[in-house]
Amino acid sequence: MRGFKNILYVNEPSVDRQETALARAVSLAQSNNARLTVVDVIPVITPGYGLPPGGPISSELQISVATEHLRRLENLAAPFTENVDIQCKILVGKTFLEVIRAVLTNGYDLVIKPAADLVLLESLFGSNDMHLLRKCPCPVWLMNRNDKPDYRNILAAVDFDPFNPLASQLELNLEILQLSSALALSDNAILHIVHAWDAFAESTMLSRGSTTEKSVFDYVGIEQNRHANGLMMLNGELSKLIGDGAYKKLSPRHHLPKGPADKAIVRLAKEMRVDVVVMGTIARTGIAGFIIGNTAETILDQLTCSVLAVKPPGFVSPVRVGE
Repeated sequence: MRGFKNILYVNEPSVDRQETALARAVSLAQSNNARLTVVDVIPVITPGYGLPPGGPISSELQISVATEHLRRLENLAAPFTENVDIQCKILVGKTFLEVIRAVLTNGYDLVIKPAADLVLLESLFGSNDMHLLRKCPCPVWLMNRNDKPDYRNILAAVDFDPFNPLASQLELNLEILQLSSALALSDNAILHIVHAWDAFAESTMLSRGSTTEKSVFDYVGIEQNRHANGLMMLNGELSKLIGDGAYKKLSPRHHLPKGPADKAIVRLAKEMRVDVVVMGTIARTGIAGFIIGNTAETILDQLTCSVLAVKPPGFVSPVRVGE
């Protein structure tokens, strides 16, 4: 994959077996000659059950709990230390806040975390996972509990407006394509590039009795061609980005489903048994102050595969160090 140099792996206590996810982080650190830090986040022990506020008993218990978690973390990392230098750390506080603060403080360029094991819920991602997807400034890779050592199908979801192309949109799409293609090449997987589109005036035209079927058909065809041309433009940019030889080996498959992106992407992910979806988490349009796009939120709520989420250029996390 592209040049990650400072990777943060976050332990997830609700997942019994994390070896596959950690092995992926170790392999990525090796191939990129990157630093790898493995952290566990434990809650603050608050006064209660006879513990005095700020007293020596509560302080000693906090240290004791942190020491025990560090021991477990080092045991988890021990089988991999021959391949890469791993730093193990304990953070104290709310998981998503401490992880984001660590990213801001230490300049991590990728967060890898097993998704919370919510057996009773349809959604794959827990509260901390969604907070990370919304607010973490660097890419976040959330792996489901059935994640494979080698992926077979990877879906890259790109979004653009053919009428109003933006440089930031292009930059985000190229980041998505670069990450997904590098992962597909390393795993010898099939890359599916998906762009959902719609003909927004179609229903209005159909509701008018004076509109002919041919004019509606022609309008929809023109809209489809606009989006197809935009997808092919991105395809050409990807070829230039990774080189002709790598692109030929990759031979990505292109999908241009008609309809809302949230429904199309989730449907294709299920139909093609996708192992990971690589996507941006900010919508093309939205309300000022929103941390995550409405369409992206809806997609994430329905996916059951792993997700590699990317923020757009210039994204600033609302989380601050020291607050």
